[in-house]
Amino acid sequence: MSDDGARKIVARNRKARHEFEILDTFEAGMVLRGAEVKSLRDGQVSFQDAYARIKNGEVWLHSLHISPYEQATHQQLDPTRTRKLLLHGHEIRKLVGSVEEKGRTLIPLEIYFKRGYAKILLALARGKQLHDKRRDLKRKVQEREAARAMGSHG
Repeated sequence: MSDDGARKIVARNRKARHEFEILDTFEAGMVLRGAEVKSLRDGQVSFQDAYARIKNGEVWLHSLHISPYEQATHQQLDPTRTRKLLLHGHEIRKLVGSVEEKGRTLIPLEIYFKRGYAKILLALARGKQLHDKRRDLKRKVQEREAARAMGSHG
């Protein structure tokens, strides 16, 4: 019995869906070094200000904080170092055109393990305006109230 698509989610960027309108998502592999994998498995990761950029036909992840692994004996790496992301060539070409459009950026949504490999879910996103955030919050409140009313009468 194989777990072909089983994902073990390590961390989610909860702020991303509030701050950005998600246009498209891409799964990418991550090039990690040393004990970074063990730190990820322990959930020692922070998305604070993390984003991805395309440079020379490669995708790079900036400002993702992976805490140093406590039991690591050697080679302590910079926790916020720039890490290479692995995507198919056609996905990178699609992203190059999309990111160049005004106001679009690449942000990480979640990190997970799939078949033992660390993966990151990247989102092509557009920043939300304040009135968009308010509208979304209002819609959530209305949905919650409707669900509560249905639950009490059902």
